Amino acid sequence: IFSKFIFQLAPSLPLQEDFVYHWKAITHYYIETSDDKAPVTDTNIPSHLEQMLDILTQEEAERESGETGPCMEYLLHHKILETLYTLGKADCPPGMKQQVLTFYTKLLAHIRQPLLPHINVHRPVQKLIRLCGEVLAAPTENEEIQFLCIVCAKLKQDPYLVNFFLENKSKRPEIKSPVATEGGKENALSPDTGQSLAAAAVSTSSPTSNNNSNNYNLVTSLLNLTKSPDGRIVVKACEGLMLLVSLPEPAAAKCLTENTELCELLTDRLVSFYKALPQSMDPLDIETVESVNWGLDVYNLKEDAAVFTGKRALISFLSWLDYCDQLIKEAQKSAAAVMAKAVRERFFVSVMEPQLMQTSEVGILTSTALLNRIIRQVTSEALLQEMVYFLLGEEREPETSATIAQNPLRHRLIEHCDHLSDEISIMTLRLFEQLIQKPNQHILHNLVLRSLEERNYLENKPQEEREPLENGQPHDAVDLEEDPLFGDDLSPERKLSGSDWLSTSPPQSPDHSKSEGKTEVHKIVNSFLCLVPDEAKSSYHVEGTGYDTYLRDAHRQFRDYCGICQRWDWRGNPKPFEKCNLDIPFFEGHFLKVLFDRMGRILDQPYDVNLQVTAVLSKLSLLPHPHLNEYLLDPYINLAPGCRSLFSVIVRVVGDLMLRIHRIPDFTPKLLLVRKRLLGMEPEGITIDHMTLLEGVIVLEEFCKELAAIAFVKYHAAASSSP
Repeated sequence: IFSKFIFQLAPSLPLQEDFVYHWKAITHYYIETSDDKAPVTDTNIPSHLEQMLDILTQEEAERESGETGPCMEYLLHHKILETLYTLGKADCPPGMKQQVLTFYTKLLAHIRQPLLPHINVHRPVQKLIRLCGEVLAAPTENEEIQFLCIVCAKLKQDPYLVNFFLENKSKRPEIKSPVATEGGKENALSPDTGQSLAAAAVSTSSPTSNNNSNNYNLVTSLLNLTKSPDGRIVVKACEGLMLLVSLPEPAAAKCLTENTELCELLTDRLVSFYKALPQSMDPLDIETVESVNWGLDVYNLKEDAAVFTGKRALISFLSWLDYCDQLIKEAQKSAAAVMAKAVRERFFVSVMEPQLMQTSEVGILTSTALLNRIIRQVTSEALLQEMVYFLLGEEREPETSATIAQNPLRHRLIEHCDHLSDEISIMTLRLFEQLIQKPNQHILHNLVLRSLEERNYLENKPQEEREPLENGQPHDAVDLEEDPLFGDDLSPERKLSGSDWLSTSPPQSPDHSKSEGKTEVHKIVNSFLCLVPDEAKSSYHVEGTGYDTYLRDAHRQFRDYCGICQRWDWRGNPKPFEKCNLDIPFFEGHFLKVLFDRMGRILDQPYDVNLQVTAVLSKLSLLPHPHLNEYLLDPYINLAPGCRSLFSVIVRVVGDLMLRIHRIPDFTPKLLLVRKRLLGMEPEGITIDHMTLLEGVIVLEEFCKELAAIAFVKYHAAASSSP
């Protein structure tokens, strides 16, 4: 048994002897050298440290997983890391700090067994962390960031270990070993590993004391290194912070947001990048500048300046915004909420709001275009929520005409959708189009749904006074198919037969052509398709502009919207009448009011404005909410007196159009020519009279086809999901 025991230990002994030899060689340097000004690279210290690392790695490879070998035991028991830290802090000989950082980094990276739980590892590691980032552009910056990042990676593997790095005091007093006395040399050569010599070396130096009040020094050091002039160091520091914010430990998250300057760094840099932007920028440049990724910000100043003034500043701003967004997305939930709130208060409210509320048209246009780009870019839930509250407020109760100015910024932005400047109107409408596509329920509730909650846009009659229903409609409801405008003598182009509408989309489930008083879908589709009179139609003269194109788009977009809204409690049927408060006067809400007002002026507005108004309305119509289906897409609803729906607004526009058509000679040929010009099928030629009106008619016809397609797709989705 004894011989077997000796055989098992024997292979390890030479490694340990070798390890101790290299460590003693380092300690002897401090005893024997008289020239402590020579750089460490002129000594054998780097070689001895490298050999020690190789021995520790070899030892671990030769042993069973998790088993600590004698060399590692020696390193831990004799506090070698403490001694090295002390030598590194003194930077004695010059360059020693670099060697120590490299040793720590490689030790943590190459050794698989968990080292950080050992007090003789995490205590010196914590002390070494404090030395990092003290001096900007220091010669050791590269080694510092490598060391900090390996510590972050280890904490990511085992998040609980972060508790070792949260200090309760501003700085723990260091326990100094006795300075060498007369017997110092003998002590240094003994198994005490030369700690007294290291302390003696430090006593001759005068390092700056760290009176940092923060108690999460790992974060503080990384924050310091984000200010480095070396872009590579900055990116690595940002990556380290990304790892730390994602740790699930609540104590670390609290310390991160309360006792470090992380929130200040994020917001201050965002503000400074924003303020570096030119006061005036072309919205198209802002909209089309390439997508940015915070870690891959490659640029050429000369080339950027040649593209447009401010491109470099814009990319820098958007890159940092991307970092803030990704950091908040990765962060532990409570930390994410605090960081997002800081961005709202210190950037959106303090800096962006005055820009958006200004009266200069150039300033409004630039800031709105930037806000639109920001909305497009933000993906983290917490930051999106704070941004939405900033833009729209937190109100959820129904709007009244008296409360629309309750939130000044929201009021101003909606008013800008109907601005004297067409450019501002278009840009603000684009902003709202972008906003209503974000995965945030409050946006849609605040802008539209809270006004439709009680369905008080419908005529309020007691049950006993209501007429018996016929085809799901009261007798006195306007039957559009009885109207001369929508009569039975419609041309095939103007009307879809019952079989046609079934064949243009996926097959309908049986017994779902009509249910619970819902208007039959083919009647709805025909109502929209027949709204524009024949003499005002031009699409059937041009190939590829039919209703079927809109069906394909509507199907795809509706599927996307359903994906966004699936987590929200949007039931398939409207709120039952008996639960609705129909006595409250109906107000469509500020947002829909402005959209309907602009829709009502479609024949007198520029083409680009009309495209944007209808784009926003079609996006709202696509949303899978039963009240929106009813209010925006059912022509047959019985509106309460004084109320309007999207269909009733369009009907009034068509009535106005029919009066105007007869005053314009050669109306239909001119209309066809304008359509072909818009499609690029005809070159620009002589100026055509009534161009705005003719372009408005074309947009109106296309919009009606789009609404018909949306109604059809929604109907089939409801039918196929019914039990």
